Amino acid sequence: MASPKFSSASQSFHGELKRRISEYFAKAGKPSTGNFTLYSKAIILVASFLFVYIHLVFYTPVTWLAITECIVLGGLTAAIGFNIMHDGMHGSFSRYKWVNELAGLSLNFLGANNFMWRTKHNIIHHTYTNIEGIDDDIEAKPLLRLCETQKYYKIHRFQHWYFWAAYSLLYIWWVFFTDYKKYFSGKIGPTPLKKMTIGQHISFWGFKLLHAFIFMAVPIYTLGFSTWVVGFIIYGMFAGFVLSIVFQLAHTVEDTHFPQADPSTGKMEDEWAIHQLKTTANFATRNKLISWLVGGLNFQVEHHLFPRISHVHYPAISKIIKKACQDFGMPYIEYPKMRMAVASHVHHLRNLSRK
Repeated sequence: MASPKFSSASQSFHGELKRRISEYFAKAGKPSTGNFTLYSKAIILVASFLFVYIHLVFYTPVTWLAITECIVLGGLTAAIGFNIMHDGMHGSFSRYKWVNELAGLSLNFLGANNFMWRTKHNIIHHTYTNIEGIDDDIEAKPLLRLCETQKYYKIHRFQHWYFWAAYSLLYIWWVFFTDYKKYFSGKIGPTPLKKMTIGQHISFWGFKLLHAFIFMAVPIYTLGFSTWVVGFIIYGMFAGFVLSIVFQLAHTVEDTHFPQADPSTGKMEDEWAIHQLKTTANFATRNKLISWLVGGLNFQVEHHLFPRISHVHYPAISKIIKKACQDFGMPYIEYPKMRMAVASHVHHLRNLSRK
């Protein structure tokens, strides 16, 4: 499938947005990258992860505590991904490139691969959001049908009941299957991967081996195989569910669109920024705890419009973006509470459970 082209306009809405946001940072006299708030959070998350891992693997707590720590470790894995890796991969964690690269490498340490993710997320998902057949993030066949242009299978009749179980498989499936599929096929969905350098090949295999040593070999040696299997599944499923649900609440709810290009011209109806507004939703933006844990990804509209701005600035720039949307009569999709976004997502799945 050929990549579609976005419409252009002489009076670009995106251009006006960029002007207003640039003006805000110029007046505030601060960089658009991370600050002490982000760096202190990163230290807390990494230190907590190491503490829980060491206690879980080397000090063998009682069963109920071990299960609790597996869940906590899964949550910390997702939080490190949201807060450290995500900003790092977008170049917004720090003004220094090497710091961003180091932050992005946390993804490799946790079992995935930054080269694959950069193509899948930064290039494909952020450009062609919710365009079926290109955006790999809305491909979950045959288990789930996330937009009406996707093929219907009989199992989808029940998807609004079992979706949570499917989401729980994300992390384990990602680390042990999809990265290798992309590596050996040389593409993500229909999009070819850029040719990997020797260093990127070494990084791919080196970190996969490191992950296997830290998360498989060491706990199997200290705890035994059966204990490790149970613990790793609990850990991986909770991490997978958290990673999945945050994405789904931002893109697959009742109010978001799934536009397609005009088949005769290959062009999208809207310019890129308006496309992002129609395909992306915010949720629970006034909940500071949720914002802290998910790295501001509940401000998904702000993130999609300005991915190179650190999430610590999203609450401030959201006011500017909202005002611009009002001025230009553009949509701004937002669910005040997380439970509302979850309900909308479940309704969306239920609507798609019928042919």
